[in-house]
Amino acid sequence: MMAWVDGVPMPVVRAVGLAELLGAAGLVLPPLTGVAPWLAPAAAVGFVVLQIGATGVHLRLGDREVALNLTLLATAAVTVRLATTWL
Repeated sequence: MMAWVDGVPMPVVRAVGLAELLGAAGLVLPPLTGVAPWLAPAAAVGFVVLQIGATGVHLRLGDREVALNLTLLATAAVTVRLATTWL
């Protein structure tokens, strides 16, 4: 399903996966625990950057089906806005 994986070294694939896991934890744990509340907007910004990069990779590989990436990008951008408003 993910054609880009075949053209990327495995350490890069693992690094992207790790970044996504850490980002998800950064979005969920600070609001739940009240510890390091600045981490949630930082994680959301990280997801914005990740989706910009993912969209670029898909377009570079000729995959024009980037609607999901653009939806995730918009969702992350709204999360950044909401998180910075509440701080």
